[in-house]
Amino acid sequence: MKLKVIVHEAEEGGYWAEVPAIPGCATQGDTFDLLLSNIYEAVEGCLSVDIQDIDILENDKIMEIAV
Repeated sequence: MKLKVIVHEAEEGGYWAEVPAIPGCATQGDTFDLLLSNIYEAVEGCLSVDIQDIDILENDKIMEIAV
């Protein structure tokens, strides 16, 4: 899966980024390299869902897919 990320220079220094395809997914970093590292962590966190908060019925199946 490829995602577009918009990188902004922060007024106070450093950078911040947002992932438009995932509402609310944003991160920041003091350096560009740190920002890149944080982007991967932010996307992973935004896409992970705790299934214990979802009602799963007896006939439902839980699957993981890679896209």
